[in-house]
Amino acid sequence: MPDSGTALNTIAAQTARAVEAKPANAAVVFTASATGGEGVSSAIDLRSFSVNVDEPPTLGGGDSAPNPVEYYLAALLSCQVVTYRFWAERLGLEITKLSLTGEGDLDVRGFFGLDDGVRAGFTEVRVTVDIEGPESPERYRELQEVVDAHCPVHDLTTNPTPVVTSLQVAGA
Repeated sequence: MPDSGTALNTIAAQTARAVEAKPANAAVVFTASATGGEGVSSAIDLRSFSVNVDEPPTLGGGDSAPNPVEYYLAALLSCQVVTYRFWAERLGLEITKLSLTGEGDLDVRGFFGLDDGVRAGFTEVRVTVDIEGPESPERYRELQEVVDAHCPVHDLTTNPTPVVTSLQVAGA
């Protein structure tokens, strides 16, 4: 991967060299921890950051913070922004304005166990990307295809990801 001297391309080139020298350098582990709070709220620790999570009253919460699926939308949109910026720079495309909106459809019958045939998560997520710059619409469509193919949170949604849960019961 050539280093064009731009900030993100330099990071990509350094990463490529590090992975080539030692393939184990490609593996990164991210962690989070959660502590239950009042009602259905929780406090989440991510590296040196903390976020709070709650539900609206209609889902049993106190509406003191965004809920988990709202954080998912935030994660998807913010990951798309990062991936648009990274790949635009890598492909030599200029972006003068970038904004995204997302919405997801959720049928609460799945969460509440009212119908086992209804999935608990979103049935559809729609992302709208508003992009401006001097490039042709075709080039921005190419960029969108590359972003959708390389965005980690998009990948988490469109491909099955194994989740292994272990239960540790105090005193057991």
